[in-house]
Amino acid sequence: MLQPAELQRLADDTAADWKNWLSQSTYTGRWRETVSRSAMTLKLLTYEPTGAPVAAATLGLPEQDGGERNWDYRFTWIRDGSLAMHALLNLGYLDEAARFGAWMRDRVTESAAPGGSSPLKIMYRVDGSSDLHEEVLDHLEGWRGSRPVRIGNGAAGQLQLDIYGEAADTLLAGDDAGLHFAHHGWVAFARTADWVAGNWDQPEEGVWETRNGRKDFTYGRFQCWVALDRAIKLAARHGRPANTARWAAERDRLYNQVMSRGWNDNVKAFTQHYGTDVLDSSLLLMPLADFLSPTDPLWLSTLDAIKRELVSDSLVYRYNPAASPDGLHGGEGTFSLCTFLYVDALARAGRIDNAMLTLEKMFTYANHLGLYSEEIGSTGEQLGNFPQAFTQLSLINSAITLNHELDRRARRREP
Repeated sequence: MLQPAELQRLADDTAADWKNWLSQSTYTGRWRETVSRSAMTLKLLTYEPTGAPVAAATLGLPEQDGGERNWDYRFTWIRDGSLAMHALLNLGYLDEAARFGAWMRDRVTESAAPGGSSPLKIMYRVDGSSDLHEEVLDHLEGWRGSRPVRIGNGAAGQLQLDIYGEAADTLLAGDDAGLHFAHHGWVAFARTADWVAGNWDQPEEGVWETRNGRKDFTYGRFQCWVALDRAIKLAARHGRPANTARWAAERDRLYNQVMSRGWNDNVKAFTQHYGTDVLDSSLLLMPLADFLSPTDPLWLSTLDAIKRELVSDSLVYRYNPAASPDGLHGGEGTFSLCTFLYVDALARAGRIDNAMLTLEKMFTYANHLGLYSEEIGSTGEQLGNFPQAFTQLSLINSAITLNHELDRRARRREP
């Protein structure tokens, strides 16, 4: 049994280690303590032996009390991991980003893509294996009677095209920070870009992992544009061998298709998938990824439509399940990731006061440690798995963006 002096020494060593890690952050703006809390959470959600972050530390915490939206998030999504490392890169944490980049390179390299199948799975175990068979535990009752309780994740076999854009954008950000490709890594990445160029124009399950059939999701299409755009930039920057002419041609096809079919003139907005009036908050990433200017009239009209249809007292729903059935019963709360994306989009659009109000109201929904789950319920309670990397990383990015825009406004007002 440890003695009090030994326990105190361990506590002191732990505190010193965290202080040392936090001192490496390059962020010196507003809300520094809140940003640091989120950074620590992303670090704690990362499996140290491999550098792979999990989406959340829990399973079985539902998106609605008593509902069936009850998932196991203890795995590494390509999307979530890429965005988490992008957020840490924005704070200057290069080691964490480099280790995840190596983990992701291994996943790409080991995938032979037989028969035209996707070269990447959407999620893996933290050790890189992909046995994620979903199993229902009938003998267990979830939180407040929520059933079924699941382990594993049946979405693992889905086609979600957006993962290639998020991964490529993070790799470009890493390259900007000096984390360059080695030869074998580039060969694997170029092969993946070739696959995207030849396979983007097909229905998929989408970013929200719907279980109601494949559709032509606008978000997946524009993220494929991101994947090819970043691949072209990286090839040109380093003079690497690449099918850049083909990538450019497909990138342009993607852009034109999204602009013609993703835009819905009836609702004056980009919509969830082609041929629908349903809005989707994942599209708040369009200006963040430089697909559109944040002040483009088409984008500002979309932002207004999202505010009108999906925002409730500054909190943002990801979409309306009643208008776009996703194959599951019941409803859900507002999606905290989307609320922080909304802050970012407002700030970039010049709606800085609205962004400030939304961010500071969102801060009031955190627990006493500054942590968030996946969603916020109608009475302000946290819903879903906890803590969720998606939410914490989007807090970091929105705070950085808004801080930058506030500084720019202050400089403009200087005499």
